[in-house]
Amino acid sequence: MEKMQPVIQIEHLSKHFSIDNGFFTKGKKTVKAVNDFTLNLEKGKILGLVGESGSGKTTLARVILNLTSATEGTVLINGVDMSKCSAAEKKELRKNIAVVFQDPLSNLNPRETVMSSIMRPMVLHGMKRALAREKAREVLESVKMDAHYLNSYPHQLSGGQLQRIAIARALAMNPQIMILDEPTSALDISVQAQILNLLLDLQEQHQLTYMIITHDLNVIRYISDQVAVMYLGQLVEYGETKIMCSNPSHPYSKALMAASPILDPTMRGREKEIMKGDPGSLIHFPSGCSFHPRCRYAEEICMQERPEMERIGENHWARCHLCMQK
Repeated sequence: MEKMQPVIQIEHLSKHFSIDNGFFTKGKKTVKAVNDFTLNLEKGKILGLVGESGSGKTTLARVILNLTSATEGTVLINGVDMSKCSAAEKKELRKNIAVVFQDPLSNLNPRETVMSSIMRPMVLHGMKRALAREKAREVLESVKMDAHYLNSYPHQLSGGQLQRIAIARALAMNPQIMILDEPTSALDISVQAQILNLLLDLQEQHQLTYMIITHDLNVIRYISDQVAVMYLGQLVEYGETKIMCSNPSHPYSKALMAASPILDPTMRGREKEIMKGDPGSLIHFPSGCSFHPRCRYAEEICMQERPEMERIGENHWARCHLCMQK
């Protein structure tokens, strides 16, 4: 079977921020929010990006969207580096990539109707208003909402309805790629299931490629094809969802999976691997493996040498000295 061309290619990507030391201390500190990150996302796949708060997931998404520039490395969208495009080329390329944020209410203008909010990106890209209105009706129907909601204002709608509208607005420009940042975290459980099923239906209908950023590992288990785990700005493990959820290799991945509630009653009593300590600092990185201060399996080599991302199985990679010794 021929391997599909990646729609997103991330090569040795780093994003660092400089911050002041403080009022009484001169100089600056460097926050390494994303650090030497490499990953490809193939067309039509659903990637789940997981990690603790502060691990760099949202910063990575912002660099992919070209909302902030990379310090080092490249991001190619369909083979094109958006950071090196002309303004006209960048505008055209942005039609192919859409984003759905965690809190749709904060991203919708409270003074605009649903119709105006959905039409806005189409009008900004030069579509005639009459055609944009027709397209707004079409995309609202595709997210299973009645056309009469087009005349509603955000405060009149529920959380689930707002998220559907955010998805409809993202679909308006017929994107190939959608980045969804915590798309279900603010919703009730029953509504979460509806939104996830809707996303799966849309992905199949439009052959979309998703990158889903979430803390909810049960969402990842349900919807994703592949899982990427971030820790302190680095990719530490990547693989097919079935492998990552049932038999992760990196100690950090194991601890993340163990922290998730077990919904299968047949797995009750399974020993959980609990992480010790607090998330590390993005300013003062430990020597060697960045996870070794919290790792119960750490050995001398882990404290001295920084591991590289290595293939440990079919469609399975990890950044861990101990994984390579197995």
